[in-house]
Amino acid sequence: METPNLPAIRALRPAWNKGRIVGQKRPLKPKHVWAIRVRLELAENHRDLALFNMAIDSKLRGCDLVKMKVVDVMASGQIKERASVLQSKTQKPVRFEISEGTRASVEKWMEDELMVGSEYLWPGRFHERLHISTRQYARIVRDWVTSIGLEATAYGTHSMRRTKVTQIYKKTGNL
Repeated sequence: METPNLPAIRALRPAWNKGRIVGQKRPLKPKHVWAIRVRLELAENHRDLALFNMAIDSKLRGCDLVKMKVVDVMASGQIKERASVLQSKTQKPVRFEISEGTRASVEKWMEDELMVGSEYLWPGRFHERLHISTRQYARIVRDWVTSIGLEATAYGTHSMRRTKVTQIYKKTGNL
């Protein structure tokens, strides 16, 4: 029995990831972390500095980081040394230490007029002041990375999560 020749199947549009770097994103190196911190401090961008420091210290996914509430990091008018956040993906609590530099930057951010009466640590500007979106956080990370001259496609929100873990592993050889 002879099979008829079928027409070749062609895509109507190119693949979404054609020409893009896909896969695991790189962690930031200590010199990159330092460069971003210096730029944010010089620009006096208190929110971004606090967000950057908290992202590295907490090692949280972007979706969990943007949903952090003031009560997660603050007790009796002071920033906690340790915090606990429930992960949305695993529904398990994650405890992390908040470094002194991060506590100072978050405290400075809490003094901002935008934070008055805010439930969330990173409030948005619209929709009754809900938190910033994960997509907005991704744009912020992209801006940080490009501001120090790195390729934006090689780094992302997950880079923030992997940065501290990579530094600890390089120093100790153990997690």
